[in-house]
Amino acid sequence: MAENLLTSPVPGTTAPEPSVPEKFRDPQTGAVRVDALLKSYLELERRLSAPPAAPAALADAPAVEPDRPALLKMLGVPDGPEGYCIACDHGLFHPDTAINGRLHEAGFTPEQAQLVYDLAAERMVPLIQEVAAEFQAEREIERLVTQFGGEERWRDVSRQLLAWAGKALPRAAVEGLSTTYEGVMAMYRMMSGTEPSALSMPAAPAPGGGEGELQALMRDPRYWRERDPAVVARVTEGFQRLYPNAG
Repeated sequence: MAENLLTSPVPGTTAPEPSVPEKFRDPQTGAVRVDALLKSYLELERRLSAPPAAPAALADAPAVEPDRPALLKMLGVPDGPEGYCIACDHGLFHPDTAINGRLHEAGFTPEQAQLVYDLAAERMVPLIQEVAAEFQAEREIERLVTQFGGEERWRDVSRQLLAWAGKALPRAAVEGLSTTYEGVMAMYRMMSGTEPSALSMPAAPAPGGGEGELQALMRDPRYWRERDPAVVARVTEGFQRLYPNAG
């Protein structure tokens, strides 16, 4: 979900608080323990670079120089990286040939290779989305600061918009419109009385354009990350159509 531009700080005025797990913070001061972070990273790197353990059946075998290709085949490693059948049903990304090649060189089994992709989708992608949303929000706020002639003027306008929208608009409409420059400007025009239609008391939902559908559209990366003009316009117009007759 994109950030609320009305409550986000102006870029450069505050430093964002890093999302660091508590185990890497000093319990008394709350400061980040760089030594603990480094130690954890080095341990993770060591484990990922270590060769896979041999099956238990080989533990009692005579001590001979192992035949690595034969051992990897016994473990289930395919003959080549093209033997991996990676599932990316989430649609967030697709299997990468170069990455598969490195996984194969490291002796990853198909199950282990799949786990790498699953962990990336589970852990890394949400972080990337969060960073992208924060970056885009900063760009949108910079546009608003420029539009209103400076940081002080924008702070005044944002406070006025928050107070007005809290009384005049449904909460879902405020949450949807306040995440983009275009949405904020639409609310400003409504507040100023220059927008012909506004979002006030709920009316009958338009066919195929209910609030649930608009919320789902707002979660689309084309809206919160890429700021696709067509998608942004659909969200803004959808809320205006869903909650008309005010102003």
